[in-house]
Amino acid sequence: MNNRIAGLGLAALMASTSLPAAAQDLTPINISYQPALYWALPFYVATEKGWWAELGLEPSFSTFPAGAPQIAAAQANDWDVGGTGSVPAVLGAERFGLKTVGITNDESAANTLMARNDVLEGLKADPSSIAGQSILITTNSTADYAAQACLRMWGVDTSAVEFVNLAQAQIISAIISRNGDIAGVWAPNTYTLQERADSDYLCSGADAGAIVPGALVVRPGFAEESPELVARFLAVYLRGWSWAEAHPEEAREMLVDFYSEGGVEISDSAVESEFAMRPTFLLDEQLAILDRADGQADVDEWLGNIGGFMASVGTFAAAPAPADFIDPSFMQMVADDPDLAAFANRQD
Repeated sequence: MNNRIAGLGLAALMASTSLPAAAQDLTPINISYQPALYWALPFYVATEKGWWAELGLEPSFSTFPAGAPQIAAAQANDWDVGGTGSVPAVLGAERFGLKTVGITNDESAANTLMARNDVLEGLKADPSSIAGQSILITTNSTADYAAQACLRMWGVDTSAVEFVNLAQAQIISAIISRNGDIAGVWAPNTYTLQERADSDYLCSGADAGAIVPGALVVRPGFAEESPELVARFLAVYLRGWSWAEAHPEEAREMLVDFYSEGGVEISDSAVESEFAMRPTFLLDEQLAILDRADGQADVDEWLGNIGGFMASVGTFAAAPAPADFIDPSFMQMVADDPDLAAFANRQD
């Protein structure tokens, strides 16, 4: 992604005292993400539209091929805020106190088991026949979490299958070259297998009741030192989805451009699938899924289940308590500031 920031005059800036008084009062903020993933689209849109400067932010972007190096970089203070998958979000929380402050999207339907079409029909007819077969998968990932939920739904013990641990790019190459029949992948790799490897969906996290959220995260030091910047970051991100909802055609065009910058070419049908399969959350919806008024919040349950999965596969001895790392106060800061709330909900 490029790092263009559109210069805006005084008339374009927010009037609240909590926001900058002039366009030159830009504060650097380092944002991390993984390129060519649907949930990162608001970062691209905000940069193209010049929204960061409207809230006094001057972003730089750090991109990572996967969650593990992204989390390691946060521990070294190489970035301040960003988005990541639920597995690295929980891992970062357990290892050094990474805070989850919102949800990027619900990607349950986009984390799937897929099979080549010549074996798919048989597996769908008798899912238990997957026992004894090999599954190419990135272990300790959201795809792994979804796959294990599918196996439980079918009454198949994980010990009855062979998990072959590969990176997603290796999985795609193996399935295309017919060196495997069943794979655990996430979008947009799902579309690549559909279009290039004669494969289709067998079971997703959504099918098996395994909610797979993406997380908006902040390193703990930055959260403590600059809470107002975290709130501004969230407002910009939320505006991205508000705008996309009001401008579906342009949003789809921008997703294609964003993916292309990340080295991924995506078909028109795959673009439609991305928007259809990945629910996102606007400000009021974020507040609702973070609300602990009646006890455990939805996000507590979702990430708590992810943590339990990670503990079960030996990532750590005990998962962190959701209340210790999921912090709704920053989203509430956005809601409580009339100008930030209005900015987050703008559709222009």
